[in-house]
Amino acid sequence: MKKYSHDSTRKRNTSPLKEVFEELLEAYRIKDKFSEKTVIQEWNQLMGKTVASRTQSLSVRQKILYVKISSGPLKKEIMMNKTKVLTLIAEKYGKGVINDLVIL
Repeated sequence: MKKYSHDSTRKRNTSPLKEVFEELLEAYRIKDKFSEKTVIQEWNQLMGKTVASRTQSLSVRQKILYVKISSGPLKKEIMMNKTKVLTLIAEKYGKGVINDLVIL
């Protein structure tokens, strides 16, 4: 008995894993949630070591990113550069993933 037959029902066409994964996220309508979780997970890389070390918590609700910062001066600086942070998130993760930023 042969291990693999010539009449295999296996598909011969292949696609890159990234494309298949994105299609899967769209099919199950969880692409937005996945992008939100990715923003939270990659906050350290996005904002840098200084901001990351002073960030106490992150959460997303209704496309609003809530960030709790332990440093008063840093909190004020992020508030003044809010549009720049939102632009940075939109460029990396897509427009509409995060619509607003609230600094706590």
